[in-house]
Amino acid sequence: MSDTFRAFVVNQVDGQYAGAFKQLSVSDLPDEKVLVDIAYSSLNYKDGLAVLGRGRGVVRNFPMVCGIDLAGTVAESKDPRFKTGDKVLALGGGLSETLWGGYSARQRINPDLLVKIPQGLTETQVMAIGTAGYTAMVSIMFLEDEGVTPDKGEIIVPGAAGGVGSVAVAILAKLGYRVVASTGRPEAHDYLKSLGAAEVLARADLDKQAKPLEPARWAGGVDSVGGRTLATVLAQTKPQGVITCCGLAGGNELPATVMPFILRGVKLLGVNYFEIPAGWRETAWKRLVSDLDRAKLDSMTEIEPLSDIQALAEKILRGKTRGRVVIDVNK
Repeated sequence: MSDTFRAFVVNQVDGQYAGAFKQLSVSDLPDEKVLVDIAYSSLNYKDGLAVLGRGRGVVRNFPMVCGIDLAGTVAESKDPRFKTGDKVLALGGGLSETLWGGYSARQRINPDLLVKIPQGLTETQVMAIGTAGYTAMVSIMFLEDEGVTPDKGEIIVPGAAGGVGSVAVAILAKLGYRVVASTGRPEAHDYLKSLGAAEVLARADLDKQAKPLEPARWAGGVDSVGGRTLATVLAQTKPQGVITCCGLAGGNELPATVMPFILRGVKLLGVNYFEIPAGWRETAWKRLVSDLDRAKLDSMTEIEPLSDIQALAEKILRGKTRGRVVIDVNK
């Protein structure tokens, strides 16, 4: 491999946020124990914020190589858990925030963040899952842990055409739930039904000023939107229903009341995909192998070059991407 390689780096120049492609060498990389030749990364909402500097405090150290996900091959290892040639992945854990991330052809990584790519999945597929899809799986595991089974009723998935939503719809449908998807894009209705949605609601049906309590419909939900949408979902949740929350595409405020919680016993569970119970990380990957239809995963995936990352970041922040976007870091 060449002595130098390309990475997308953000920095603060005269107090202004700026991102650009830079040529780096291995000597520029952090002092970590495993060197990975990266093949693919992915595009998540947080990546869009980091690339364009739209999210206050997303990037906390400068300069920073963006990209919260990565998949590739171990080139060097000083850790006994990994050897040269191992196929590995990393999701989050501070990448693109305080630690250099995956928008680079090579990276040195803390081995505690690495996972060997599960048998049955390719580098492209684990990045098609990425942080968004992994979060969807963890969210579903939270619902199951709270006793939300298919016989309890319908599951609502707001923001269903996005990364978290698409994977959630596909997995929930395969597990036998009746999934109701919500999206602001009429052109995505057929796409969501192809993933397994039994019904598709318009965004406006949920993105509204809700009453403290509305007719109860949802046994559970996987929400990545927040804002008024989440408040409406809570007001419509059945007694003892459970909603997971893992995103804020619709805003970081929650204009809700306590009525669903104290009168219906509704639970709202926050999901930080990296801070999960012991043993869940391995279980989540096993579940993704068994419970996510590979053909549906491929159908929701686009592969784009790293050279287009700024335009792609703008696109995901405007809600214009569909499903999952895998980033080929060598193009």
